[in-house]
Formats: sequence, structure tokens, C-alpha cells
Amino acid sequence: MGGGRLLDVLGRKTDVYHLNEGHGLPLAFYLYEKHGRNLAEVQKRLVFTTHTPELAGNEERPMKLLTDMTFFGTMPEDEVRRVARIGHGDALNYTLTALRFARKANAVSKVHGTVANEMWGHYEGICPIIPITNSQNGTYWRDPQLAAAAKAKDDAALLARKQELKKDLFKIVADQTGNVFDPHVITIVWARRFAAYKRADLILRHFERFVALANNAKHPIQVIWAGKPYPKDFGAVALFNEIIKRTANMKNCAVLTGYELGLSAALKKGSDIWLNTPRFPREASGTSGMTAAMNACVNLSIADGWIPEFCRDGENGFLIAHADEHLPDNVKDDQEATTLLDVLEHTVLPLYYDQPKNFLKVVKTAMKDVEPAFESGRMAKEYYEQLYNVG
Repeated sequence: MGGGRLLDVLGRKTDVYHLNEGHGLPLAFYLYEKHGRNLAEVQKRLVFTTHTPELAGNEERPMKLLTDMTFFGTMPEDEVRRVARIGHGDALNYTLTALRFARKANAVSKVHGTVANEMWGHYEGICPIIPITNSQNGTYWRDPQLAAAAKAKDDAALLARKQELKKDLFKIVADQTGNVFDPHVITIVWARRFAAYKRADLILRHFERFVALANNAKHPIQVIWAGKPYPKDFGAVALFNEIIKRTANMKNCAVLTGYELGLSAALKKGSDIWLNTPRFPREASGTSGMTAAMNACVNLSIADGWIPEFCRDGENGFLIAHADEHLPDNVKDDQEATTLLDVLEHTVLPLYYDQPKNFLKVVKTAMKDVEPAFESGRMAKEYYEQLYNVG
């Protein structure tokens, strides 16, 4: 609401307001008041991005709390209920209301487009939801020397630079954990927000098998976890601590604290495999693998979020087949943990150690394929053409 008001104070003519997630919803009510309490006039000007299939990420609050906090500005509660189609219920869902006040909305990958329409499509009065897949800014994220080596088709320079970047990452590992990693050993990273559905511990689920794999001298591995649980997400905090506890005596495993931009970049540039293990279909997009691919790191992933639009198994990444989504979570987790270890043991590790030229081919194909399709220039163009432009 403050943002909308500020634009008016500055005298800026605004054609389209873009709400990125539901938290900015009071803007819709500000525009409703500004344009004569006419919903159609708001819909002409408002577009919306929905991000998460997770129910917890789609906020719902009691009407009394929202009215007490002037969430609706000067708009009377009975009119809010009528226009937002709340009926006699006691709660307002931010996402659903935004979908009713916007003229068009987008999901953040093609898979998420299907999921979002399944989640919200049966409600009355919502706008169309189209997919516009997320992306990452290459100028910010890509290592210039890796990019130059790939462009020049200089394999030796690419490999040499990757070794340097691995050493840079391993200084952070040594500093935080005391473990000394080897730049010649394949390095697998799981790093992202610690949320339960992202399953940071899936690779550890069959623990004895993981330990046997980790201790295999012929095809050694190094594994790094990093990420930040929300402070009050006690389940995620417990999981983070559990991973530290279970791997504490393994010198080829490390759990790093923090996940700010600098560490995120170091992890992507210094790893060989970017591990992504969400519970399908709950990863709306999951863009960290895009910046990993830009930096000569190969995705090993469940086919969720953006991955099905990018990954050709064995050519530019490696897929972990997901189980039937209707099975109980513990059964899915068991099956997918087995598949993950199978792919690692029988495909990824033999390729890395026994056929390094073929592994490098996968690396280079991923670097080539990730841009421009998953670089932010494409996304900005699609937002303009498909969401903002009313002509």
C-alpha cells in the first residue's frame, strides 16, 4: 500500500503493478479505492506471480486481524468480503484474493503452471495462470574465466579454472569444519533453503549404503550441505543439526553455515554435481541449479520445477526418477533415495572417473544449454510480452 501511495506522491504514471507473491496484497485494496471501488479497473492494472505449491507459503489470515491492522485501508469489511468472495468464512487467503484482483497471473515453471491451475483453477473469479519460468542473471553469477574457456572451446583452461574454483571453495570448508577436501575428487553439493519438502537428507536415508559409497576408494566422493532454516522452523533446524551429527566423523562430508550470496556463488563454482531432491511436484522452480550449470557444475535432480524444461538425462544433467506421487511420503522417500544412490553409483561416478572426457561433454553441454533459455533476459522479455503488455 505504501508502495502504491509513494508512486502517486512522486507523480509517476503507472500502467501495470506487478505483485510478486501475495504479501503485497494491500496494494490491490489501495488501487480499488483509488479507482472508484471498481474491480475491473484494478484488474486492468494488476498482474501477479504465484510462487509456491506449499500451503504454508500461501498465507491465510483471520479477517479480524487484517481489519484491525488496516490491511484493507479504508475499504469496509463487508465490501472486502463481497469483492474477494470470502462469504461467511473467517479467513482471507492472500494468493486466492490476488488471483481475483489481477487480470493475469503466472506460475514460475511449466510444471508449476499445471500445479497452480490444479490448486486454484476450481475457484470462482480467478484470472488465467500462465507459466513463465524463472531464470538467473548470468552477468552476476557466471565465472568470467569459465565462460571464456567454454566459449573458446579450450577444455584445458576450463578444467584448470574449475580446479582453482574448487580450491577456493575448499578453503571455506576447511575454515568452517577443519576438513581438508581434495580438488581431484568429485564434489557434490546440496545447498538451498532448508524446507522439509526439499529433503536435504535424502542422500543419507539409506545410511549404510551412503557410508559404503562415501568410503569407496576407487570412486571417492565429497559432499557439502549448506542452507538456512527459518529460525522458528524447528523441524528444519533439527534436520540441519541431524545432518551435522550423522556426518561428523566423515572427513569427506561438510555442513556449512549460512547461505548468503558469496557462499552460494562459491558452492556453485566449486562443485561438480548440484544435487536437488525435492518431493515432486512441490518445487515451483528451484533456480539454483541454473547458476550451477553456468559454472561447469552438473545438475543431479528430481524432474521438478524448471528441470524438465532443461535436463536431458545423461546429456546435460542427470535425472532421479521420482516415484508415483500418490504413494505415502515415506515410501516415495525410500524409493527415490535408492534411485539417487543408484544413479550416483552406476552412472555419475563411473563417468566422472573412468570417462572424464564424456563427463566434461555433459558439463559443456549444460553450460551451453542453460543460456539464453534460463538467463534473465529471456524471462524479462516474457514478462513484458505475456504479462505486462496489454496492447
